[in-house]
Amino acid sequence: MSLMVRKMAVADRAAVAELICVSTNFWYQIHGGTPIFSAEENADVFFDTYERLDPGCGLVVENPKTGRLSGSCFYHLRPTHVSLGIMNVHPNHVGRGVARAILERILQIADARTQPVRLVSSTENLDSYSLYNRAGFVPRAVYQDMLLSVPASGFSQRVPSNQLIREAVTSDLPGIAALDQRLCGIRRDPDYALFLDNAQGFWRLMVALDGPGNLCGWMASSGHRGCNMIGPGAAEDEDTALALLAAHLIYHAGRTPIILVPATAKKMTQTLYRWGAQNSELHFQQVRGVFSEIKGVHMPTFLPESA
Repeated sequence: MSLMVRKMAVADRAAVAELICVSTNFWYQIHGGTPIFSAEENADVFFDTYERLDPGCGLVVENPKTGRLSGSCFYHLRPTHVSLGIMNVHPNHVGRGVARAILERILQIADARTQPVRLVSSTENLDSYSLYNRAGFVPRAVYQDMLLSVPASGFSQRVPSNQLIREAVTSDLPGIAALDQRLCGIRRDPDYALFLDNAQGFWRLMVALDGPGNLCGWMASSGHRGCNMIGPGAAEDEDTALALLAAHLIYHAGRTPIILVPATAKKMTQTLYRWGAQNSELHFQQVRGVFSEIKGVHMPTFLPESA
């Protein structure tokens, strides 16, 4: 089959959601796991979020004979890097070069901008790992996917902290961007604005301030049924990250959000175990090109996948 890679269009919304749902669930089910998405409409959050955040930054592979989609991927153009979003290939088209064709197109875009490319991928999917590794990506960090069931009565754990934890306001955005660049070597200004604006109705953005009032951490969370997560975020240290995490969990009563915690963050992982969290998977942060060593705590997410 000849591969036709083209830009994702608004008319592709339903087909892309179906592709994300079918391909993701299929992979987990054949590897002994449970479906990630309970319904196709839960997967439309990716198209809706990315069309708002990065309009026109999506690619699909279309069968020129049938018009059916065999693959899709989003990408994110940021001041410091290009980020690779969720990559999906229909189970009937695995092994036919679909993902490679999409990846090559995105790498061309990044190379034209002379920027590194970043992504977060499952350590269990060796086909995916091989695709990116062959293309020059290098694993830089490991994250534990930790699931925490919050009682319907609410989150009752408290984290002793000297920081002031509060909802973010517009004047915080420059400080969030500066902290992100200092700790993680990246900027993703459109993401912070998306969280704060919350036009979609399921985002929350909080910041941590130290004694003198300096911003020392930030964290967002998503309450969407298709992607209930705490993060992304960055903090000076684990205590600050835990204080922000606890503040977010208050708003997730009766839910089981997923949290990507750096595997090296011993205090965070041990605290989450005490709270009842369980590991569900491991993910690599992979980077093609220049990488700045992470200072403090960096927490990526699956939505938006811009770090």
